[in-house]
Amino acid sequence: MNQITHHSTEDLLAAYDEAPLNLRYWTSYAILTIGIALDYFDFFIVGFLIAVVGPRWHLTYGQSSIILLIGGVGGIVGALVGGSLGDLWGRKTILVISSFICAAAAGSIALIPEGSWEIFAALRFVVGFALGGTVTPFNTLLVECTPTRYRTIMSSLGIVFPSAGSLIAALTSATLLGTLGWRGVAALGVAPAVIGVLVIFLVPESVRWLVGRGRYVEARTQVAKLRGVPAEELPLPTAVATPPNARLADLYTRPGVFWLTLIAWIGASTADYAIQLWGPTMFSMLLRISVREAAIYMVYLALFGITGKIGFAFLANWIGRRKSGMVHGYGIAVTLAAAACLHSVVVAGFPIFVLLVIFSCLFVVGGIGNLAPYAVEAYGVKLGSRAAGLGQASNGIGRIAGPLSLALVAGTGNLLSPAATAAAVFPTFLFLAGCGLAIGLVFTFLAPETHGVPIAQGDGEPARGT
Repeated sequence: MNQITHHSTEDLLAAYDEAPLNLRYWTSYAILTIGIALDYFDFFIVGFLIAVVGPRWHLTYGQSSIILLIGGVGGIVGALVGGSLGDLWGRKTILVISSFICAAAAGSIALIPEGSWEIFAALRFVVGFALGGTVTPFNTLLVECTPTRYRTIMSSLGIVFPSAGSLIAALTSATLLGTLGWRGVAALGVAPAVIGVLVIFLVPESVRWLVGRGRYVEARTQVAKLRGVPAEELPLPTAVATPPNARLADLYTRPGVFWLTLIAWIGASTADYAIQLWGPTMFSMLLRISVREAAIYMVYLALFGITGKIGFAFLANWIGRRKSGMVHGYGIAVTLAAAACLHSVVVAGFPIFVLLVIFSCLFVVGGIGNLAPYAVEAYGVKLGSRAAGLGQASNGIGRIAGPLSLALVAGTGNLLSPAATAAAVFPTFLFLAGCGLAIGLVFTFLAPETHGVPIAQGDGEPARGT
């Protein structure tokens, strides 16, 4: 009499964790990372567009800030919606839909009538919504699709590519703004549509999500392709999967991780987007140079951010997520406090403030490489997309708070001017340094270690570790 063999989901996932990083993995990884770079290009290019159209359209700080921060509002909505639907419909489906929406909205900015800042703002809301919906499955897929032994470094290195989007925006503005004009540069925002098509055909759904939904045959097929073996050689789970849900309230089953995610993301993105989105205007005003020349400084800023993210990927793989989060937060606090206190110091005719802001991006931008995968790792697969959504919604709050902080200090009714910008630097950058301090504190007191710990499949299971 034949004996029926019962396999658990852990048996199949163990086989998945033993897989090498083969061509199939690297193809998916390349498409995902290039795609997120193009999405972030669409988001960051607005800083250069505002620096051009702001004076031309006689925009106030308030009007300019609405255009800059409305993307953060859209990002909050998009992250929460995309996070919930990602746990129901799958990570891949949400990624494809969001990529097409982002491309359509960003490209349409090139067509708006002169002076129509309200339409500009409305389209920026849609771009933010789509970015929130794109980066949520991106972060989740990076974590879930990488075997545990490679997860910390590969998921963190993937977060380099949003900074590459910032670099592409700066390089594009520095080299093409004079040739194509602001409308031509805005029209380049349709690029993510190409990535959406590639994801449809070349990027597989998360094996861990398929297992969590009870789609064991599909999951085993994906594992077999990654392992390069016949599917029949791998175990087929016989367990009954729990029904999926999309309740955001389930995230509070881990209150410590919930508050850490909320506070750390708000602090990190507030500092990041204040610098990224006001940078072109701030540098051009303080240095009294053209927007195109200011874009060159933003290239250096982006390069330091990329260097920081690469550094934090290796740092997290060496000392763990928790200690890396502490370095992230306290590093921001020290460098931005120094920039605030030395904002009026000039060496050889050059403001030391500019150099300190560029250097601070090693921490301001770099530490996000450690932060972005953290919530997905800590919460587990069944809450993974919602956890990423919580992080990106908090990121969206920072997209609002960052641009708004400088505008509020300078006075939202004031026209953009060197005097108004200079007066706002000291208090604004002390505030941003405080955001970094908050990140360091929550990682010190609230963070469980996730480095090297297999991702839990169940709702709210704490990660094992110290």
